[in-house]
Formats: sequence, structure tokens, C-alpha cells
Amino acid sequence: MTDEKLDQILKQALAPEISDGEIQVRKRRKGKMKKFGKIGKAVAAAAAAVVVGILGLGYFNPVLAAKIPLIGKIFDKVEGDVIYSGDYTDKETVLTNEDHTGNLDTTEFSVSDKGITLTASEVYCDGYSIFLTVNVEAEDADFTHIPEHYTGLNTADNKTAAGFYINGTWNIDGNTSEQFENTFEGKVIDSHTFAGLLKMNLAEKTAGSGKLNLNISGLGYDDDRMLNNEEISASHWTDGAWNIVLPFEVNETDVKIIEVGEKKENITLDDVVISPYQVIVHTTTPGEQRELTEDRREKLLSKDPDMTDAEMFELLGWSYEPCQTILFNQDGEMLYSDMEMAGRAGFAVQGKEIKTLYIFIFDNLDDWVQMKEEGMNSSAADKAVIAREIHVQ
Repeated sequence: MTDEKLDQILKQALAPEISDGEIQVRKRRKGKMKKFGKIGKAVAAAAAAVVVGILGLGYFNPVLAAKIPLIGKIFDKVEGDVIYSGDYTDKETVLTNEDHTGNLDTTEFSVSDKGITLTASEVYCDGYSIFLTVNVEAEDADFTHIPEHYTGLNTADNKTAAGFYINGTWNIDGNTSEQFENTFEGKVIDSHTFAGLLKMNLAEKTAGSGKLNLNISGLGYDDDRMLNNEEISASHWTDGAWNIVLPFEVNETDVKIIEVGEKKENITLDDVVISPYQVIVHTTTPGEQRELTEDRREKLLSKDPDMTDAEMFELLGWSYEPCQTILFNQDGEMLYSDMEMAGRAGFAVQGKEIKTLYIFIFDNLDDWVQMKEEGMNSSAADKAVIAREIHVQ
């Protein structure tokens, strides 16, 4: 039975009983991207004014700009603005190059459907995540109204990026498929072109090389003229099939793994991974297999009479006690917390120097929020289940 079929059966049979957040072992980032508030719109307006000024001075020529190669250099274009920002020079592997006439050196990593063409540009893998740049071209689209969202810790960082929604699955070497995490970030190049960075977290450490299989089933984007809408406008969502197989090779340069193995109460801090663009904190918390009650069994069998107990248990998954993690560097700078799920908390480095890490792990969300608001010297530090200083350099 495929993962997609299991997910479908689960939603149909058990969704009213078990929430999506409980069903999925891996927590996925959901919801709409954070839009500009009043401050953000002011920043955008100021940026627009600068662009207008440049145009007025004649430094920008649309004809010349169209000839500047983009594909093969998307990291250069977006690496300063996305959440996982940083200098990817000499780290990435170029998959597709574009010359000054707009011709590609290969079409192997391009796919088109429903008037939308996706081209994989560059890829980087630190062994724990894959960072892939993608160029999106749509014949009949108008990307100029895609709103931007903040990608820094606060509005004062003045870091913003546009976002694109993506549905579908991906896998490594044909193994278990994972769902996309909802969005990828980047820049609107023109009304028909979007260049972005897509990050996929690997279920376990990977070494050597492999094949990344992308099976994209839907693409969409928001419209700043429709910010009050709860859902994406149907006119900005396209279902289709964009399937690409990409080679990648793990680059372990500047990747460090620090074993810890500290256990307090019900939480174990296993290890910390530091790569050029992210920090990952691996933990272990108590978990238990969800019970297969007779009622649940009947519901599942009503959808698929051939489903085995093993498939039912796999579908139900495990329930883990939650914990919340926060990190600071030697200068007291908090790291951007991107996602925390059972066993793994991810943080964006965003160009910060990391010589020492101060790790605080809480079992109470309110204490975590207090430290996030007050900083490393917050009184909430005393309430952390684990408080650990890690020397990186």
C-alpha cells in the first residue's frame, strides 16, 4: 500500500477522531505565509522607491536584464533574503546553466505542465537537509503581486522574501515519500518568473550521493490584492504533474556533529549538528504507539478491507511528549527557530558566527515563549529542563 493511499484512508476514516497534527509523526509547517504588516508595507514602499530611482537614473534596462543568466546562479540571487540565508558559493552543485541568450545547457532537469515550467538550478546537501533552487516560469501568470514575508527574527532585520506554495511528495532513491513542507521562498524576477529555494529535511543522516525524486502535484501563490482571503485564490493555484529526478552529493565541509547524551527528567539531548546554514538539535522524548481500538479497526477496514494490522499501526503512528528548544550563540544572539518536531529542532544560522551555543530545552511552552521574548538572560532559563553550553570552535 502506498503512503498516499494510507494518508487518504486516514483522512477519510480517522480525521474527525485524530487531528492532523497528531496523526503525522513528522510535524509539517502549515498555514499561510506571514504577510507584511504596516511596517512591512513601509519597507516595501521604500524599496520600491529605490528601484524607481535606479530606473530613473537609467541603470536598469529591461532588455539587458532579460539577458543576464539566472538559472545556475539562483543561490546568488536569493541567498541573502531567504530564511536559510548565507553564502552558498563553492558549496552548491550546479544542475542547469543558462547562457546570455537564455539557452540552457541541459533540459534534463526541466519539466513543464499546464503552462508552468520548473527548472532545477543548483543543489546543496549537508547530509541532513537538501537545499534546492528552482526557477518557475508561467506563461499566463502575474507574479508581481506575490506578497513578501519576513525571514529574519524581527522586522528590524529588514529581511523579506516572496513565497510559493507547493504540493506533492519527494523521496530519496525511491524510498519512503515525504510531503513537501508547504512553501518555498525566493524572489519575483518578473511577472512570469519566480526563483526560489526549497528545503527538504532528511529523515536520517545521509552520506555519499543519491537521487532526489520530486513529484509535484500543485503550485500556487498569494496575491497582495487579496490578503484578507483565508485561502489561496483558485485563479492562483494550478494542479498538474511536475516530476524530476535530480542527482545530489553530500558536502560535509564545515559540518560538525557534537555528541551530548544528556538526560534530565523525560528529555534527552542526543546531539547537535552545525552546518554552514543550519543547526539541528536532536532529542529523545517518551513516545508510545497509538492504540488500535476496535472502533478504529472497523473504520479503517471499511475503507480498505485488505489492510493489515501492521499497516494500521503504521498509519496511526506514535505520540510523543513535546519539548521546545531555543538557541543562542556566544554573543547572546538568538537563532531563528524554523521548525520543531519529535526528535528534531531546526534553526537557521543566517550568517551568524557560532563559536559557542547555549541550548535551552523546555517542557512548558509558556516558559519557552518568555525566553524568546526576553532573551538569553531571561529568568525562564531556570525553568529549562536542560540548559547546556556547547563549544563549537
